[in-house]
Amino acid sequence: MIQVHEALEIILSRIAFKGVEKIPISQALGRVLAEDVVARRPNPPLDNSAMDGYALVAQDVRSASPESPVRLEVVEDVPAGYAARKTLRSGQAIRIMTGAPIPPGADAVVMQEDTERDGDYVRVKDKAEIGENIRLAGEDVKQGETAVLKGTVLKPSHIGMLAAVGRSNIFVSQRPQVAILSTGDEIVDLDEIPSGPCIYNSNGYMLSAQVLSAGGVPNYLGIARDKEEDLLEKFQWALKADILVSSGGVSVGDYDLVKASLKKMGQEMLFWKVAMKPGKPLAFGKIDEKPIFGLPGNPVSSFVSFEQFVRPAIRKTLGCKDLAHTTVQAKLTKTVRKKPGRLHFLSSTVVRENGEYQATPAEEQGSGILKSAMNANGLLIFPLEASEIAEGETVTVQLLE
Repeated sequence: MIQVHEALEIILSRIAFKGVEKIPISQALGRVLAEDVVARRPNPPLDNSAMDGYALVAQDVRSASPESPVRLEVVEDVPAGYAARKTLRSGQAIRIMTGAPIPPGADAVVMQEDTERDGDYVRVKDKAEIGENIRLAGEDVKQGETAVLKGTVLKPSHIGMLAAVGRSNIFVSQRPQVAILSTGDEIVDLDEIPSGPCIYNSNGYMLSAQVLSAGGVPNYLGIARDKEEDLLEKFQWALKADILVSSGGVSVGDYDLVKASLKKMGQEMLFWKVAMKPGKPLAFGKIDEKPIFGLPGNPVSSFVSFEQFVRPAIRKTLGCKDLAHTTVQAKLTKTVRKKPGRLHFLSSTVVRENGEYQATPAEEQGSGILKSAMNANGLLIFPLEASEIAEGETVTVQLLE
């Protein structure tokens, strides 16, 4: 039995970057950028107005007030997308819309609410500082500046920036195809009616969702029965993917045939048990350089094992900068205890109050109690050799959201 950090090192040492593909930015949400995107022009390209109002010379309105407005001649209207034809002189103003370039000679913009139009003139009822309501050229991104960094997981704001610098297509990491296979005679699929001791195949769908959340493409292969021939057939199909993840059949029971079947197919088994709870019976190896994960069958064990090992592996194939979940230090709200010898992951609720995180472990922590994991937004890491952490002590928590 090996330690969690040792298992992760073994896994990541055998995971390679998958590759790069070119896609339109309309399809880029959630993808991992595989290039540094450099602005080919400044954004905005010219000094422009941040308001609908009047461009003017700030010195002209230094004494303006609602009681004593300053009267200026309006010599031009400039909508967004057009440039002024005239150079502004003292005593003049130009009507300007948000985003329109600042006219030559103007050094401030007074917003429309602080003015009153009077035919070909405008009464300005408030003073302006030089540069007021003016957005400078390159204020957002300068020409030659890296607008979005390689390795970024693209959010809607990143898509906006890519469009702002004129990129319609980008290079992103190829997403790994991840085969999902559930094993066991005791599980049935969702369109079947379970009877007796049978249960629905929650792991297959949960793992598929976890793969998608990590950035991979799940290929759900259904259920393999506890028969070697069925396992071998399903595994042959699974090897068409980049990564194989199975759940169940890696413990010590008479019908736990996954390890034996994979060995018959030529798997190089690199480890089997990990000193953690939930999730001790976890197998990892390779067949023809393809990573194979054998996760435990209990749903919480499967969920936690995926987050600790499979998720970082998927993210490494994508070239992500951050492979693991973010961890924070939090104050424990109640005492927890365990037997030493294994690293525990406790489903917990994490909140932040007055700049400090607080972690509350779920009342029930069983490997089959999926409800606790469902309601958790963090995993409290209970150290290997510790047996008790008292209320009020500081703990490390992985944030799942």
